[in-house]
Amino acid sequence: MNTENESDRLLGATDIRRIADQIDIHPTKRLGQNFVIDPGTVRRIVRLAGVASDQSVLEVGPGLGSLTLGLLETGCLVTADEIDPVLAKQLPQTVRERMPESLDRLTVINRDALTLTPQLAGDAGTTTDLAMVANLPYNVATPIILTLLARFANLSRFLVMVQKEVADRLTAAPGSKVYGAPSLKLAWYGHAAQAGRIGRHVFWPAPNVDSALVFFARDKDGRGRGDEGTRTEVFALIDAAFGQRRKTLHAALKGLVTVEAFRAAGIDPARRGETMTIEEFIALEQARREVAA
Repeated sequence: MNTENESDRLLGATDIRRIADQIDIHPTKRLGQNFVIDPGTVRRIVRLAGVASDQSVLEVGPGLGSLTLGLLETGCLVTADEIDPVLAKQLPQTVRERMPESLDRLTVINRDALTLTPQLAGDAGTTTDLAMVANLPYNVATPIILTLLARFANLSRFLVMVQKEVADRLTAAPGSKVYGAPSLKLAWYGHAAQAGRIGRHVFWPAPNVDSALVFFARDKDGRGRGDEGTRTEVFALIDAAFGQRRKTLHAALKGLVTVEAFRAAGIDPARRGETMTIEEFIALEQARREVAA
C-alpha cells in the first residue's frame, strides 16, 4: 500500500516499531495509544484538515510523530502536546532525523491536554487562527475537544480522528439514538460533520474498534449564544436533561425549569432532551432567567 517515496520522510510500520524499541515504549490502553503506521493515511488527514504554510496547528497526542511529520511537511507551525514524557522527549529527535529543516517550527509540550491553557501553549495560545489536527486518545477524546474549545477562543476549527462511536455522537442530529450531551455541547460552538472512515490496519497496535474523522468549524459570530455564564447554565440543563434520557423535560428538569419558563420558551415539557436543538436549550435557559427575575 505504501510506496518507498511515501515512507522516506514520514513514518511507516517499520520506523514506528524501531523507534518504539529504541525508547522501550509499549503502547498502553490507559493512555489510548494507537500509533498510525501508514503515511498515506497521514497525508489524507493533513489534506482534509486544509492546513497551510505558517498556519498554527495544535496536535494533541502526537505519540511517535507520524502525524507531526505530515503536518510539518506542509510548512505549518506545530505545537504538539504529549502527556507521556518519554514520547515528548523523543519527538524533536524524530523530527531532527526525518525533517531537520522543520525543527524550528515544532514546539513540544509535556502535559495532560485537559490541563492545557492558552498561557501554557505559547504561540498556539496567542495566534488569532488556531487549528487542531490530532489522532485523539479514544478514552478522553470528547473531554479534550470540549475543554479546549472552552479555553481556546482562537481555536477556529479542527480535524480529529476518534473512535467511530464517538464520531457518531459528536455529529448526531436531534432524534438520533446516539444524539446526546456531546452532540449538543459541540453544537454550542459550531458545526461538526464526519469526514471519512479510517481502517483498523493503519494503526499499531490495531484497535478493536473502527475510527472516523470529524471536521469542526467554530461559528465566528457565536449566533448570539451569550457569555461563559450562559454556556455554563445551558450545559447544566443539557446534563440534567440527559441524566436520564428517557424522562420528559418536565421530569428531568424538575426544580430547574418551571412550567412558566417552558411556556415562555415555547417548548412542550412533555418532550425529551433527545429532540431538542442547542437553540432550544438556549431559549429555555433565557426563559428560565427571565421568569426567575
